[in-house]
Amino acid sequence: MIDEGTPTAFDVVVVGGGPAGLSTALYCTRLGNRTALIDKGGGRAAMMQDVHNVVGIPEAMNGAKLLSTGKEQLEAYGCTVYQDTISSCSRSESDSTAETAEQEQRDTTDDSDSPPPKITLCGTDTDYVAEYVVVATGFTDVRPEPPLPWTGRGLHYCLHCDAYMFTDEPVYVMGTSESAAYVAAIMLNFTVDVDLLTRGEDPTWSGETDTMLSNHPIEIVHEEVTGVENGDDGWLDSMTFEDGTVREYTGGFAVYGSDYNNGLATELGCDLNDDGTVVVDEHGRTSVENVYAVGDLTPGHNQVPIALGEGAKAGISIHWDRREFPRDPGLIDELGTVRKEDVPGIPDELLERAVEYHTYN
Repeated sequence: MIDEGTPTAFDVVVVGGGPAGLSTALYCTRLGNRTALIDKGGGRAAMMQDVHNVVGIPEAMNGAKLLSTGKEQLEAYGCTVYQDTISSCSRSESDSTAETAEQEQRDTTDDSDSPPPKITLCGTDTDYVAEYVVVATGFTDVRPEPPLPWTGRGLHYCLHCDAYMFTDEPVYVMGTSESAAYVAAIMLNFTVDVDLLTRGEDPTWSGETDTMLSNHPIEIVHEEVTGVENGDDGWLDSMTFEDGTVREYTGGFAVYGSDYNNGLATELGCDLNDDGTVVVDEHGRTSVENVYAVGDLTPGHNQVPIALGEGAKAGISIHWDRREFPRDPGLIDELGTVRKEDVPGIPDELLERAVEYHTYN
């Protein structure tokens, strides 16, 4: 892994090393684009104790191993991986020396088809210049204060990932919002023993939701948590409340919302939804030309398989935009017939890596 370097240019720069970013970078690299992945480390996926709901990945795999394996795969294909944090960005005029002959001809013949200025991303030690930028910076779960119990040892955030773990087990849901109330109700599909903990805060759910709760076997506990008891393996056993009661739980969910890491997307000029997610089309395109967003930063279910799929779709879309062949009929009139020496349309360094990678000989 590269930790620092000099300013350098890429076809595609992906910011964020979670499943969506890794998938995008993988597709971009294998489809012949000079690609860099910039990852500051950490993130929701890195905290997963076990990976759930990913076909072919055993649950003994944890998030950190999943991500590190992904980066190793990227580097094997020729993607450049940086550990860095992006602090700012800007648009700069395209460097004509880095353009292909086709693009230079296109620029001089038709200004309306000129590509947008390239994007410069400023890191700690390196500036990254890219034709396309993919933002995969995700979000941060809002944690209860204090975060009781430990994350991953009885405190969970993803219902669809972890509800199965608590089938027929005592479980809590922590929060005061509409979402918290409905997560508690959804957990009744898995277990009969569900408590909704408000921890001394006033509920903010609606009267209709209050009626829903009162007509389901959910116990609402308003007292604050004063103690947590863990087993020898570090997993939650029980919680003590300020009224002195002790309640046993196998685990539960904190539902306090999400802080979307949309600073870079905002600086690039991307439109945001009211909840802070980035507005994208079905391929991950944002409102800004040549800027994509994928994964938990965009609307939808926050799941590893979905993030992987979004990354794949974005990578294919970028390939469709950037591929040289088949040559556009208008360019054939200007540049002539494609010759054998013009192909294949893949950078030399990636071509060499691909040839080395072949396993069918």
